[in-house]
Amino acid sequence: MLELMFCSLFTLVPDYLYRRYVQGKRFGKEITLYSVWFELRWGITGCVILTVLLITTVFYNHPSTKNVTLFYRTIPIVPETNGRVAETFVGFSGPITAGSPIFRLDSSKQQAAVDTARAKVAELDAEMAVARTDVVKADGQIQAATSARQQTLDELETKQELYRRNPGNVPFREIERLQVRAQGQQGEIEAANAAKQSAQERVSSLIPAQKASAEAALAQAQVELDKTTIRAGVNGRVEQFTLRVGDVVNPLMRPAGVLIPDGAGQRGLQAGFDQIEAQIMKVGMVGEVTCVSTPFRVIPMVVTAVQDFIAAGQFRGGEQLVDVQQVTRPGTLLVTLEPMFKGGIDDVTPGSSCIANAYSSNHEIIADENTGFFRGLVLHVVDALALIHALILRLQALILPFQNLVFSGH
Repeated sequence: MLELMFCSLFTLVPDYLYRRYVQGKRFGKEITLYSVWFELRWGITGCVILTVLLITTVFYNHPSTKNVTLFYRTIPIVPETNGRVAETFVGFSGPITAGSPIFRLDSSKQQAAVDTARAKVAELDAEMAVARTDVVKADGQIQAATSARQQTLDELETKQELYRRNPGNVPFREIERLQVRAQGQQGEIEAANAAKQSAQERVSSLIPAQKASAEAALAQAQVELDKTTIRAGVNGRVEQFTLRVGDVVNPLMRPAGVLIPDGAGQRGLQAGFDQIEAQIMKVGMVGEVTCVSTPFRVIPMVVTAVQDFIAAGQFRGGEQLVDVQQVTRPGTLLVTLEPMFKGGIDDVTPGSSCIANAYSSNHEIIADENTGFFRGLVLHVVDALALIHALILRLQALILPFQNLVFSGH
């Protein structure tokens, strides 16, 4: 209607003024309900054509859409393992901080595994103490065996000297007995050294490796025990938490509720523009939005991302060929809009529906010295027509509350 009224000022009104003041025709006389088409046919025809051209130019170069939503991320509340709920820490709805528990599963099995692993670690600590005692014991055995052998060697040397001086003083059998005893005592020394080395290997290598394995098993058991307590990963708000004590939960089943992080959805708006706007939408375009949750307010925005594909064309490989006719609804071009000023959409409720305008700018082309006069004039007109769409958006922002509250039929 606004475009029609604007175009009539340049077509219909001049035609009527010519008929009225040049030809002397008046409404109710020569110009009646039945002759108005014949009398004002040039103005009416020109008004319709100019209106269509104006609307096409405005909507193509300065696109608008009602498919605008402030999406926000939600985190499903599910456990990492199966189990029966033993305790809940939150209600149906409420705020929560990162690391705070939400609910706990029955952990008797996991607790038993932790106790077993902890006992194994304690057992290895005791075995380490025993192994150190064995090292000390082996040192004593080596010292005793060495002393006994030295005593035997001294006695053997004395009797060998006596036998050399006078063979009749010492029986040769006694010398052989001492030699055999010394050899046996040497074996005892070697056995004691081997026992000491074995004990030292247990202290330095075997028991530490066994303890490290036991501690790893303890850590794994502790991780499994910690999984029974489901905690919030971020600050946010728990909503629709219906889990109660005694319920059996499974990660593959539906979530027990959702966690909405703080600040979710306050980065930008997602708008779906018509596919024909793909050549116009560019990153850096200025835009405006008005949302149902913030009536009478127009928020300046800027285009920060333009998706280079349309979601309606996606398919997943399967056993049947995709028929293009199955895509009944044409997809939209997804565009991300962020506020031009910090905190611009803080008051917009996440999930709110909005209306968005995007305004193309040809300033760089106009400023280019290679651009001709007539082309620059046309581009000036195109950029100036953004005022019409901006005015329409403000009228929409004005009537949006009345449309939702009064004329929606609720």
